Amino acid sequence: NDGGVNVTRDGGSTWSTQLNQPTAEIYQVAVDDQFPYWGYGGQQDNSTIMLPSLPPYSPAVGPMGFWRAVGGCETGPAVPKPGNHNIVYASCKGRFGRYNKITGQEKQYYVGAANMYGHNPADLKYRFQRVSPIHVSPHDPDVVYHASQYLHRTTDEGVTWETISPDLTANEPSKQVISGSPITRDITGEEFYSTIYAVQESPLEKGLIWVGANDGPIHVTRDDGKTWTNVTPNDLPPGGRVQTVEPSPHKASKAYVAVYRYLLNDWEPYIYRTDDYGKSWTRLTTGSNGIPADSPTRVVREDPDKEGLLYAGTEFGIFISFDDGAHWQSFQLNLPATPVTDIKVYRKDMVFSTMGRSFWILDNLTPLHQINDQVAASRFHLFTPRDAYRMRYRSSGGSAANPEYSSPGAVIDYYFAEEPPGEVTLEIMDVDGTLIQAFSVGAAGERQVMPGQMRGQGAASGRTGGSGLSKNAGMHRFVWDFRYGGRSGPMVVPGTYRAKLSAAGWSHTEQFKILIDPRVADDGVTQTNLEEQLSFSLKVQDLLNLSRTTSERIREARASGRLTQSQNEKLDALQEQLVTAGGRYPQPMLIDQISYLNSMLNSADQKPGRDAYQRHDELNTALSKILSELEQILRNNM
Repeated sequence: NDGGVNVTRDGGSTWSTQLNQPTAEIYQVAVDDQFPYWGYGGQQDNSTIMLPSLPPYSPAVGPMGFWRAVGGCETGPAVPKPGNHNIVYASCKGRFGRYNKITGQEKQYYVGAANMYGHNPADLKYRFQRVSPIHVSPHDPDVVYHASQYLHRTTDEGVTWETISPDLTANEPSKQVISGSPITRDITGEEFYSTIYAVQESPLEKGLIWVGANDGPIHVTRDDGKTWTNVTPNDLPPGGRVQTVEPSPHKASKAYVAVYRYLLNDWEPYIYRTDDYGKSWTRLTTGSNGIPADSPTRVVREDPDKEGLLYAGTEFGIFISFDDGAHWQSFQLNLPATPVTDIKVYRKDMVFSTMGRSFWILDNLTPLHQINDQVAASRFHLFTPRDAYRMRYRSSGGSAANPEYSSPGAVIDYYFAEEPPGEVTLEIMDVDGTLIQAFSVGAAGERQVMPGQMRGQGAASGRTGGSGLSKNAGMHRFVWDFRYGGRSGPMVVPGTYRAKLSAAGWSHTEQFKILIDPRVADDGVTQTNLEEQLSFSLKVQDLLNLSRTTSERIREARASGRLTQSQNEKLDALQEQLVTAGGRYPQPMLIDQISYLNSMLNSADQKPGRDAYQRHDELNTALSKILSELEQILRNNM
C-alpha cells in the first residue's frame, strides 16, 4: 500500500512491520540553503516532509526521527525560501500556503480562494492540478510563481497574486469533463486536465520563464510574462504531460524538457533540447541511444558544474549523458528499480525523489566533472578531491528502513583500468608533505595500514582511519576520516592537504582543502582554537601511547622469567597503577585516565580548558614516576 510493504513468510500467520525498507512515494524534491542542506517534498498519502542530507545533530530515533511536515499536504510541493529556510511555500492540490517552521502555522493564500471539489473543470475560473508547481525566482527570493492554467506571481508571499500569462494549455473542451462519472465520479479535483505542470525561470536571464502543461504545450516568455510563445516541438505527439522544463545553467538560449506519455499508453521516452529559445528542438531519446524505447521519462537536469552533463529520471531508474544527450547510459548503481520523479543537482550532490523508494542522494559528483577522453584512456588516475567539510556525526545504523548517511571524511576517488600488480598505497600529507596517514592494499588484495608511518601508533594501535581502499580494476572511492593514526587519533585542522596514490611504479598527487564546519565557526570556534586542540591532543595521545608501551614492557619483562620474585611483585604493583582491574565498577587507573582525558578533549571542536592542561601534567608526572621505577627494576636485573 502507499504506506509501505508488509511481508509474511508463514502463509499469513504473522506479518513484518512496514519499517523494513524505505517505500515513500515522493512527487518532487527541493533543497534549502542550510548546512547540511535538507530535502523537501510531498509524500503520497502522508504529508509534505523535510529531512536532512546528513545528520544535523545526534542520531535520529527510528527511520522517521528527523522527518517533519512543512505545510501543504501529500501532493506538495514544499519549497523553502532562499535565505530563510524557516519559511516554506507549500501546496495541497493547488492550495498555496506559507508555512513557518518556528510558529508551526501555515498562512493560506489560495489563488482564487475557491473550493474546487466536486466541480466540472469547465466551470472553474482556475484549474489547479493535484501537483501544482511552485517556483521561486533564482533572481529574487521574494518572487514566487504558482500555476493553474495560468501562471501566477506573488512578491509578498502570497498575500496578493497577479496573473502574468494567458491560458498556456491546450484546453481542449472535450477534456474538460468530470472524471469517472457517473458511478465513480471524481469530486476531489485530482484529475483536472489542461493545467500547467512545470515552471522554471532561467538562472542566467531574468524574466526568461519556461512553462509546460500536463496536456502537451510548452511556452516561453523572455519579457517577464508580457508576451508568450508556443514552442512545443513539432514532432512531440499531443496530450503528454510536460513533467520537467530545465533552463540550462550554462546558456540562456538552451533548455531541456522531459515529457511523460505512458498514461496515454505511449511508453517511449521523450527528452528534447533547444539551443535557440525553443525555435527548434532536438530529440535526445531515440530509443536506441541508451535510454530504452520503453522507459517513460519524468525528469532531465543539466549539471551546473559541467555543461552537457545530463541526468535523466525514467519510470525504471536513472541515466547519464556526457555529450549533451547524444548518448545515454544507465547510472543505476545501487538504486533500486523505481520511478525517479525529480532531480536536483546541488552543492555537487545529486538529490532525487522516487515514487516508492523515498529520497536518495548521490554524494559528490566531482569525478563526473573531471572525466574526459584523457582520463578514460588512462591506465591509472587520481581525481582531484572535492573540498571537504570537517564534520562530526554518526553515519548509518539501525534497521534497513533507517537513512543511510555517508561517513564523514575527505572523499578520494581514483580509477584503475586494470588491477595493478603488487602493492597500492595511498598517503595523506599536509601541505608541506609531512605524512599524516598511509594506507596500502597488498599484492593479494588485503587492506592494511602501513606500519610505522603514523604518528602515535603505539603497541595497541590498529586504527585504519579510512574506508574503501581497493586495487581492483574500476572506479573506487576512499574516505579518509580526517584523523591521525593510532587508536582515537585526533582530527586534523582545516587547511590544505595532499593525497598521493602509488601503484606499479606510477604515482600522482592531488591537493584538496578541509574546511571548518560553518556551524562550528558560527559557534565562535576559531582556526587558532582548533590548532591548539590538535597540538594538545597529539601531546595527550603521545602520553597515552607511552603508557600503553610501558604496560607492554612490564608484561614482557614479567614473562621473560629472568626476574626475582621480589622484582616481579614490584612490576605487578606498577602494572596495577597502569591497568584498570576487572570487575563491574573498577577504579580507572592511569591508562584509562589518560584515555578519558583524550576522549574528553576530542568529543567536540573546542579550545582546550585549563583543567585539561593541569590534568595532563598530573598524569604525565604519575607516568614518569612509574617509568623511573621500571627503569630501576630493569637496571638492577642487568
